Amino acid sequence: MAGMSRPDTANPAARRPRPVVIILVAFFALQLLVFLVFREAPGAAAVSHVTVLPRRDADDSGCGGGQVYVYDLPPVFNEDLLSPCDALAPWYSLCPYLANDGLGFPANWTNMSTIMPAELVGSWYSSDQFVLEHIVHRRLLSHRCRTTDPARATAFFVPFYAGLSVGRHLWATNSTDADRDTDGAALLSWLHAQTYYKRSHGWDHFIALGRITWDFRRSPDGGWGGSFLLMPGLANITRLVIERDPWDAMDVGIPYPTGFHPRTADDVRAWQQYALSRPRPKLFAFAGAPRSAIKGDFRALLLEECKAAGDACSELDCGEGVCIKQNALVMQQFLGARFCLQPRGDSFTRRSLFDCMVAGAVPVLFWRRSAYLQYEWYVPVGNDHEGEWSVFIDRDELRAGNVTIRGVLAAIPAARVQQMRKRVVEMIPKLVYSAADKEGLGDGMKDALDVMIDGMVRRVAEQGRS
Repeated sequence: MAGMSRPDTANPAARRPRPVVIILVAFFALQLLVFLVFREAPGAAAVSHVTVLPRRDADDSGCGGGQVYVYDLPPVFNEDLLSPCDALAPWYSLCPYLANDGLGFPANWTNMSTIMPAELVGSWYSSDQFVLEHIVHRRLLSHRCRTTDPARATAFFVPFYAGLSVGRHLWATNSTDADRDTDGAALLSWLHAQTYYKRSHGWDHFIALGRITWDFRRSPDGGWGGSFLLMPGLANITRLVIERDPWDAMDVGIPYPTGFHPRTADDVRAWQQYALSRPRPKLFAFAGAPRSAIKGDFRALLLEECKAAGDACSELDCGEGVCIKQNALVMQQFLGARFCLQPRGDSFTRRSLFDCMVAGAVPVLFWRRSAYLQYEWYVPVGNDHEGEWSVFIDRDELRAGNVTIRGVLAAIPAARVQQMRKRVVEMIPKLVYSAADKEGLGDGMKDALDVMIDGMVRRVAEQGRS
């Protein structure tokens, strides 16, 4: 066997690697090093002023997309604003609505037994649409996707109660532009000094606003509202707002709060089953107050349409704040109808849209800006999807008398109506702000705040890639 062995060469230089071999080995070693570095730091090649997302552990409490850090602001920007609750709105006290971390007092409607089964009553509260900031803040503080370590955060929440702040001054006869803007300017001064804001210039920061966007966009020439959204240093921060500016990409529409705040997925499923099975003798319903001072008031036209439809329609005049103080009347209207009319309110959106859908009725819209250009994180939008869960009627055709509401809705086949109603009821979980604890509704069911977090984390990731 010795004759089969290769003899050692007599030339020692033949044992040394050739230069080309050394170069190839070094090249592949460098490639491996680059691969390992970028695997550990995804997004490292992004623009320098955008936050680099840290690597996530696989067991981040079901928050694989990322976690949220909630700033601990000086109380002057949130908690202190709750103290004068009697003066936060001009027509009624907000104090009862700020109880239970913004959900309000448990509903004690006198006719609740006629509206819903007793086992569902505990999920209902007397909530106000203008306390959204408090609701979101408190829910985020106990949310499973919250982190107290900013180094681990993907997104940063700024719990400034901007709507409550400016609301104190919107109708005060002696208020000035400076009164409406002082808190906002002070908040931005504080925020701009924070390490993680400076790191990203605000691209991974967000805020929730409990008033419509137009209340924060005062013209430089003066007029209504504050100017918080137009202040320097806010341009990169995402604003989650109950009515967005369709031409501002940093505004994201989120649902108005309703009175339904379930604690578990079982609570939601029980309500969904009830909403689907409840008899609905009326074809459509309308709840709203006419605006007699407005020439050609569209709400007055809808009330006329309702009267003309006879037994096919039920109407509720919301004048003098009736629907705010007695939301049970609104729910009773919508629970008894297959469709509900949703014109624009004082602005393009209304809380009534969400009351309608939570009640399991199909909304009828007359302005695309009332929903289709507002809530894309929450409802299907686009020409291929709008008809799944809503009906759109051209308001000009209605004004001209070319169509009637009863005619349009009665022409929809019963099977199609039932299919639309099922689609609306399927959407209920993500349209409501739950009263759940840290673990949420459970069973993989997400509420409006879960959708908000998912959307914000996704938005930060998209910004990092752009």
